[in-house]
Amino acid sequence: MAAPGSPGWEQTATLWLRTLVPARYAGYPTLARHPIVLARHAQWQLQHEIGAVRAALRTSRAELPPLGVSDRIVESAILMYAAELEQLDRLARGVRLVTRALLAHAPEPHGRGV
Repeated sequence: MAAPGSPGWEQTATLWLRTLVPARYAGYPTLARHPIVLARHAQWQLQHEIGAVRAALRTSRAELPPLGVSDRIVESAILMYAAELEQLDRLARGVRLVTRALLAHAPEPHGRGV
């Protein structure tokens, strides 16, 4: 990603942010035209994903065995969820940094215009 303030950085940031939200949101003009709205939506998306992964981590040992999942697979799932939680935490930090940069380099107040 280009450094904030450099030519094309906002476009690069927007492309990255789009990878963090479900594809079905790509058709919404508000997200396409307003990177700060896209950034905020990405934050919400990640917060919910983090919550889901934490719930999976908390409940896997209790809920998976009654479904016929072997102990080995339960442990594998727990490792997967732990790795995913670390990745989501890194992504959330990145989104917060991009959001701050978008706000700091905004040429005009957000919320106005089309």
